[in-house]
Amino acid sequence: MPDNIYTLKLQDQKARRGEIITSNGIIQTPAFMPVATTATVKALTCEDLEECGAEIILGNTYHLYLRPGVDIIRSLGGLAKFNAWHKPTLTDSGGYQVFSLKDISKISDEGVNFQSHYDGSYHFFTPEKVVELQLAIGADIMMVFDQCVPYPADKKLATEGVRRTYDWAQRSKAHYDNLISSHKFKNTNYLFGIVQGSVYKDLRTQSAEQIVSLDFSGNAIGGLSVGESKNEMEDILAHTIQFLPEGKPRYLMGIGYPEDILMAVSYGIDMFDCVLPTRNARTGNVFTSEGPLVYRNADNSMDDQPLDPNCDCKVCRRYSRAYIRHLYNQSEITGMVLASYHSTYFYQNLMRNIRKAIEEKRFEQFQKEFLSQYRKGLE
Repeated sequence: MPDNIYTLKLQDQKARRGEIITSNGIIQTPAFMPVATTATVKALTCEDLEECGAEIILGNTYHLYLRPGVDIIRSLGGLAKFNAWHKPTLTDSGGYQVFSLKDISKISDEGVNFQSHYDGSYHFFTPEKVVELQLAIGADIMMVFDQCVPYPADKKLATEGVRRTYDWAQRSKAHYDNLISSHKFKNTNYLFGIVQGSVYKDLRTQSAEQIVSLDFSGNAIGGLSVGESKNEMEDILAHTIQFLPEGKPRYLMGIGYPEDILMAVSYGIDMFDCVLPTRNARTGNVFTSEGPLVYRNADNSMDDQPLDPNCDCKVCRRYSRAYIRHLYNQSEITGMVLASYHSTYFYQNLMRNIRKAIEEKRFEQFQKEFLSQYRKGLE
């Protein structure tokens, strides 16, 4: 495998068009990763994801560790073989789950002691163990264990989060290097660092410089989209990204609204993930070129339009809003499948169009035109 997994093919101002090379395939960037938390994107098959154009999916170490267990996944050939995806995968470290499940976890410098949300059993994650778990899972891209602080966080708590994140990153990198050099695992799994610091620019600077100094294969910006305003998010992103090297992938974690993706691409972000498209689809809300559509609403009961009149996915070519709303009201699984497929396709098509616009040096124009139409629906 190459030392540098990222190739920057061209730029349109700060927007980047590139590709990431992994042992399971090449990822065209900017890319949006559907979230397959427990080795599946809910309501969709791998064939569905391939049809939509996804090239990488995201699993979660915390959840996969609890069920089905990493021993099972490893014995069956790793995550991409276990779930029949056969394409690149990325695993989050579980750091965000520690943040979101803080009522059943306790953080110390050594690691995190937590209770399973399934059966209440106790478990302990250290940065080293999380690296081992992800290597056993076999993800192409693995994230270090970090501490994501809540919003709002006072300066003292945010400073503590940056200190611990750096300490854990150092331990993760050292353990990863030792495991690879000892040939206990193949050198086909890449480790990314994560920058923290809440909304404090000086802490973001400190964290970015610390993480970059460890020379990970890629770098992520974490701790955003946790309650701060969109203006704060953009301000911190614009500040932080200037410290991330151009020759490595840049990943903005957990960001999923189309307008936020476009904003982040304009600053040079390459990778995104979020549960938003499929989670919202399962609860009656899909994304369209004309803004979000609450298809479960009564005004769609007689509407024979597709979910998105401008979409060419197989759902929009065949099914009406009225029918999908009917399925939702009847709690029919098919309704969730159709809505999830459309929203997944919408996001992958958005990324295809972003990549094409960058290639043609018209990203800024595309961003304006897309948002002009999209925001009409928001209004």
